Amino acid sequence: MSLLKEKYKKEVIPALMERYGYKNVMQVPRLEKVVVNIGVGEAIQNARALEAAERDLAAISGQHPVTTRARKSIAAFRLRAGMPIGLMVTLRGERMYDFLDKLVNTVLCRIREFQGVSRNSFDGRGNYTLAFKEQTVFPEIDYDKIDKGRGLELSIVTTAKGDEEGRHLLELLGMPFVREGAES
Repeated sequence: MSLLKEKYKKEVIPALMERYGYKNVMQVPRLEKVVVNIGVGEAIQNARALEAAERDLAAISGQHPVTTRARKSIAAFRLRAGMPIGLMVTLRGERMYDFLDKLVNTVLCRIREFQGVSRNSFDGRGNYTLAFKEQTVFPEIDYDKIDKGRGLELSIVTTAKGDEEGRHLLELLGMPFVREGAES
């Protein structure tokens, strides 16, 4: 069992039960999944870009990514429905906890002048989305072997009923949010 999952069971569940007055352990919000997504718009002209992004995403997540395809045709971008335009990975269970542990304790520390992650990136239902400008902050990516810096987005999906519950859950799991009032 990963350290983060152990922490959730031993520390987070009792803290959330006390704070929100849950009567049953099953009412406590928990992590459902983490979705890691890379948009590869240049795949329209360059098919190799998709292969490079796939290799990077597989290294970051430890799981083979799925190709996402365009739903609509957009003539201005020379995009037709069904063309590959991105990659995504859905992590659940042990891999999800291991990935979040690595994210909080290794990846976020590598960002230059890191002040904390935004408190405002919740969707209203307790789910949190975090974006990176480059994939090079992940330790699995060798800076010398990348062809181009690509942004990626992570969505942390929880069973929380609202943003406050989701934020509190992630704070207890170690997510370094910006202090109140420090965010611009």
